[in-house]
Order: sequence, then structure tokens, then C-alpha cells
Amino acid sequence: MRLELRHLRCLVAVVDTGSFTDAAIELGVSQAAVSRTLIALEQLLGTRLLHRSSREVTPTTAGVQVLARARSLLVDADNLILEAATGHTRLRVGHAWAAMGRHTVEFQRRWAGSHPDVELWLIRTNSPTGGLAEGLCDLAVVRGSFDERRFASAVVGHERRYCALAADDPWAALRSVGLDRISERVVLVDRRTGTTTPDLWPPGARPEIRDTHDIDDWLALITTGRTVGITPEATVTQYRRAGVVFRPLRDAPPVTVRLIWRRHDPHPATDEAVALLSELYRNGGRRAARGRAVR
Repeated sequence: MRLELRHLRCLVAVVDTGSFTDAAIELGVSQAAVSRTLIALEQLLGTRLLHRSSREVTPTTAGVQVLARARSLLVDADNLILEAATGHTRLRVGHAWAAMGRHTVEFQRRWAGSHPDVELWLIRTNSPTGGLAEGLCDLAVVRGSFDERRFASAVVGHERRYCALAADDPWAALRSVGLDRISERVVLVDRRTGTTTPDLWPPGARPEIRDTHDIDDWLALITTGRTVGITPEATVTQYRRAGVVFRPLRDAPPVTVRLIWRRHDPHPATDEAVALLSELYRNGGRRAARGRAVR
């Protein structure tokens, strides 16, 4: 016998309604069918799940644990059915750290205005593909390497690199920081999804590297003043944090920003998403250039 969703739905219905009779009504089956299904579930799991009396039905200790997991699994199953049923009325865009940076809000607003029938979801997943490989999204914003045989991509823009410092760090008084000076410090990086690697520096002039695995941990450690970080411009606008300041990093190559998608199963709105985000990066770059010219 294999565990089936009907076993879990039956258990939840009995506990929620408080009786086999009411559970049978809710499930649209006979009371005998409810009893058989519960007995089968208990036999499958090798433990008693319910205390039965003439007045009430309550879960055993094991039943409480199984019930909690059953509810979670049923929610996941219902969400799967909903996603399959809604088809392409939803566009899920994954990212590892900073979404589209300063373009995020404008992307959301413009998308909602021009695509009212396709709901936009932003999903943060700390994986190299922003959740695309895990099936959590339809498109992903990435700033690092990925499997080009599996995923197609489009370059939507480029971002300047910044140095993240504690607000009371002596370097916080500088307008910008040279890449060569970073070799004097301890640099905090996320090797899985980050854009900073030792290859930014020539051999023999590389800083000490320490690992982190989450943006919040990265920011918290930088506030201590014992480490610094290097990050794309998107982080600067997406994650403002008291105790952390960002200064432009000189002499460092920009970070390429891409949208990626499953090569053999693209979402129908992929081209529109690429076009909109490319436009936002392009126009944002022009405004930044004009601002530097004025200064």
C-alpha cells in the first residue's frame, strides 16, 4: 500500500469535524469508507493516529505530528493544482539577492499596467539560478554563471560594483574605494550566488576571503567592522541597512545582469519581460551618465 492524498484528507477531515459521520459528509463518501481509509493509514504508518470514543475523536501524540505534516502536504498539493490550472496567468521571477535593484519597483508597476492578466511574483531563493533550476520560478535574474546548455538567457544590463563598509569605518569618509586597497581587508563573499571571487585581483594581491550564505548575514557581519563586502549596485538600493554604507569601487569590471529561462519551456511572457527590464536598465544608465556629466 502507498500513501495517498486521500488518506491525509480523510485524517484532517475527521479531526476538523470531530466525527467520522461529519467527515464522511464533508468528503462526500460513506462513513464506512472513512473508517476504512483511516484504518489503512494507521496500518501504513504502523501507529495509532486517533483516540475514538462514543463522544469524540482526538489525535494521539503520533496523530498530532502526522496531522501537522498532512496539512502542510495538502496545502502544497493544492498550490500545485492551482498553479497548473492558472497556466500562464502568473509570471514568477526568481532572484538570489537583490532582484532588479533600483529598477525593481518600476518593473513591478510597469508590468502591472501593461500586463494586467499576468500576475507578477518576485521570489528570492539563494541558489545560483535564483530558483529556476529548482522549478520555483519561470524566469530568474542572475549576475553569475549558469548552465548555458540548460538555460537560455538575455543580457538586460550592467551594474557598477560597490564596496560595503561599516558606517564607522575610516573608508566610509571616502567618495570611492580602489580595488587594490581591498586586498588589505577581509572580504565577505557568498561563493554560491555572489559575484565576488578572488579572480578580481591578480595572484599575490588577493585579500583574505570569508564565506557567508545569506544577504542578511552578510550585512550583519559587515556592520561589525571586521569585514567588507563587494556587491553589484542592485544591493545598494535593495538592501539599505543602518550601520552599513556603500562606496563605488574603482577599477573593477561591471557586473553583467541577465534574465534566464528554461531553454525548452519558456514562459510566453519571456520576451516582454526581457524587453521591459532592458529598457529600464538602458534608460537608467543614460540618466546616471547625465548626472555624472552635470557634476
